[in-house]
Amino acid sequence: MTLNQLSSTLKEMYSNAPKNEQVTMVHLFGIKYAEHLQKIGVREVVQQSGLPISYNTEINKGINLAKYVSPR
Repeated sequence: MTLNQLSSTLKEMYSNAPKNEQVTMVHLFGIKYAEHLQKIGVREVVQQSGLPISYNTEINKGINLAKYVSPR
């Protein structure tokens, strides 16, 4: 995936998240796209998505979880 694809997917997942589950969707994004994010860089994706840069930490949590879990 490209930087543009990742950033738009992140923004979409965040925007369409059920009420009070936005951060959960950010974690899920990190889990689902961990390999791509490690190649491109989390910071760039967050910056381009327009979300606060603090979500960088939340995506990294998802990347770390990707070693142990998989989405249903």
